[in-house]
Amino acid sequence: MATSRTAGSQERTPDTDGIGRRVQRLRAERGLTQRQLAEPEYTAAYISTLESGRVRPSETALRHLAARLGVSVDELSTGRPGHVATELRVRLTDARQLLAAGEAADAAELLRETLASAEEHGFEGERADALIALGDCALDLGELTEARESFEEAERQLAGEPLTRRVAAVRGRAVAHLLAGELRYSCYLLESAIDELNRSGLHDPDALVLLHSAAIAPYMDMGAYARAAQSAELALSLAPSVNDPALVARMHRGVARAMIAEGRSAEAEASLAKAQELYRQLHIRTELAHCHWMRGYVRAQDSDLMGAEAELRTARDMLAGRAQLFAAQVEVELADVLRRLGRRQEAADLLSGTLDALGAALGPERGAVHAAAAHRLLGLIAEEDGAGEDAELHYCQALSLLEHSGAAGDLADICRLLGDLLRREGRIEAALDAYRTGLGHRAAPGTTTLGPGPSQPDY
Repeated sequence: MATSRTAGSQERTPDTDGIGRRVQRLRAERGLTQRQLAEPEYTAAYISTLESGRVRPSETALRHLAARLGVSVDELSTGRPGHVATELRVRLTDARQLLAAGEAADAAELLRETLASAEEHGFEGERADALIALGDCALDLGELTEARESFEEAERQLAGEPLTRRVAAVRGRAVAHLLAGELRYSCYLLESAIDELNRSGLHDPDALVLLHSAAIAPYMDMGAYARAAQSAELALSLAPSVNDPALVARMHRGVARAMIAEGRSAEAEASLAKAQELYRQLHIRTELAHCHWMRGYVRAQDSDLMGAEAELRTARDMLAGRAQLFAAQVEVELADVLRRLGRRQEAADLLSGTLDALGAALGPERGAVHAAAAHRLLGLIAEEDGAGEDAELHYCQALSLLEHSGAAGDLADICRLLGDLLRREGRIEAALDAYRTGLGHRAAPGTTTLGPGPSQPDY
C-alpha cells in the first residue's frame, strides 16, 4: 500500500503564485474534501497547509492535484484556463482570414477582443501576435500611427524573445514608416535586423526572406537599385527553404519589382504569376490585388497600355473601401496609363478624387508620398494642356510634400520637371535653383545614404 506523503516531505517554499487558493476553490467547486483530494499520495494535513499558502507544491504534487481536479497543470499553476489559449488561437486565425479577405475593419474589431482576453489571462505570446495582426490591419486601413504603435508594443512584449520571433513586428514597423514617406528609417530598421540576424548566427530562412522582401520597396523608392537587386537575389536563393506559402508569395511580389527596374519583364511576370497562384490558393484578397497592380505596372512598362488598364482597374476594384493607401497608389498608376492613352481629362478627374480622399480620410502625415505622385501627374497633364502656371503649382506642391520623405528619386524627378518648365519659360535662375535642389537630395546610385549595406550571411 502506498504511503501518503505529508507537508513535511515537500519543500516549504511559500506559495506566492496563489496555487493554494486555486486548489481550494477548485476543490470546493467539485465537492471534494481535503482527504479525498489528497489520497492516496498525500495527506489531508498537506492539502490544508498547501491551501493556506504556506507551501508551494512540487511538480509531482501539481500533476497529482491537476489530475484529481480535472484541469491542466498549466491552469493550476498559473490560473490561466486551458481552453482560453485554444480560443485565442482560433480567434487569431479567424482575424487573419478576415484580413486576407480584405475585411480589415472587421478583423481589427475581432483582434481587439482577442487582445483584451489575452491581457486578462496573461497569455503574452498570443497578446504579441494579436498586436502584430492589429498592426497589419491598421496598415491596410491607412492608420499608420496606430500601426506603428501596435508593432512597437509587440516588440516590447517580445523583448526577451529571439529576433526571429520579433521580425514580423520589425517588418510591420518598417512598412508603416515606408508608407509615411520615412524611407531612410524604414531601410534602417530592416538593415539593422538583417545585420543582427547574421551577426548572431540566426540564419532563419523565413526571417531573412521576410526582411529582404520588405527592404526592396524602400530601396527602390530611394533609387538604391543595386541594394534592391541584392535583396531580391538573396530572397530568391532562400525561398526553397521557406515553408510558409504566403511568405513565398510576398517574396515573389517584391522580387518582381526589382526585376522590373532591371528590365527583366519576363522574369517579373513569372514571379508575379507564382505569387498570384499562391494567393489564390490561400484566398488572400488584398495581396492578390497587389499582384494585379504590379502586373499592370509591368504591362505599362512594356507599353501594353490596354492590358495595364485592365489589371490596374481589377486591383483598384479589389482594394476599394478596404486599403486606402494602397488604393491611392493604384489610382495614380491607373491615371498615368490613362494619360498615356490620351484620356487626360479622365486621368485628371481620377487624380483629383484621389487627392480629395487622401486629404479627407488620411491626412498629410499618411498620404504625402502618394499625394505628391498625384500632383506630379497633374503637373504633366497641365503642361500637355498648355497650362504652365497650373503645372508649376502642382510641381511645387509635390516638391513640398516630398522634401522630408527621403524619396530621393521622386524628389529629383520633380525638381527636373519643375526646372525644365521654368527654363522653357525663360526663368533661368529659378530653373537652376530647382535643379540644384534635386541634385542636393539625389542619393548616390546603389546607396541609401545610410552607409554600408547589411552584412551578408555566411552560408
